[in-house]
Amino acid sequence: MRASWYEEFGPARDVLKVGDMDKPVAGDGQVLVRIHASGINPLDVKGRDGARWPMRGDKMIPHFDGAGVIESVGAGVDASRVGERVWLYEGNLGRAEGTAAEYLVLDASRANPLPESQSFAEGACLGIPAMTAHGAVYKDGSVEGQTILVTGAAGAVGNYAVQMARNGGAMVIGTVSSDEKADRAREGGAAHTINYKTEDVAERVKEITNGKGVDRVVEVELGGNMKTTSKILKTGAVIAAYASMAEPIAPFPFYGVLMKAPTLHIIGCFTLPQAFKQQSVSDISRWMAEGKLTSRVAGQYILNDIAAAHEAVEAGRQVGSVVVTID
Repeated sequence: MRASWYEEFGPARDVLKVGDMDKPVAGDGQVLVRIHASGINPLDVKGRDGARWPMRGDKMIPHFDGAGVIESVGAGVDASRVGERVWLYEGNLGRAEGTAAEYLVLDASRANPLPESQSFAEGACLGIPAMTAHGAVYKDGSVEGQTILVTGAAGAVGNYAVQMARNGGAMVIGTVSSDEKADRAREGGAAHTINYKTEDVAERVKEITNGKGVDRVVEVELGGNMKTTSKILKTGAVIAAYASMAEPIAPFPFYGVLMKAPTLHIIGCFTLPQAFKQQSVSDISRWMAEGKLTSRVAGQYILNDIAAAHEAVEAGRQVGSVVVTID
């Protein structure tokens, strides 16, 4: 099979190779998926650069997320799944094999129905961003009637969170950094958008909520935004944070939040309970089938151009996800 891999950490153009590898075989409880599209997340490029995990073999095939068709199944898996269109998550978790290859073997529970209405490229966008967003929005149960602030509402995780919160009956406020991103957030279901570069976020939230504040913050930058967040919480509100890149050490004004008694959840999609992951999978697949969850493909690259695809993700200028097509 054709695949991409790296044998050492480093810049994409220096270490990523494309060539032939042996085709894997499905074992007990597994499915063999013919990959049609492989999604690239910031975590994938950080991993390739050596910033997240050690080498797990002589050759590391990157990427956690993807989409394709089940070609065969191992013992214990219903044979009727052969031919099923699926989206994949955790393909590269704890091992050397990822979705940047023509074929991947993985646990059957990590291959989930992809509706005909969704392209393989769109299905490859899900995985990490959609599972993270679902955890950030629903870890505490229903959001019906709540007011939720989603920071970075046009980003991969952020925009899924906007759509999911809307689907659950919440009123969504999204922060963005441009008019284009504001349009993206509103398309996803944000009732209000705030340009954090030109507007005072805390004042605008108070204005929108008539001074009541928000029930939940889905947070992409915990450390950098905490001073603002502390000003807009309802008593007993929840902060669900999944990143803090600009300010990794996240101090907060203790007495500024004391009277609000918020709960802080650190959301990592890999560490969510398995039962919750299955609920996430169920909701994501159902919403797609109902036309209530969409993905945005910002760029598609062929496998031979995988280094350029990694560089596009590192540049961080796209609104949507970058995908490598493997056809």
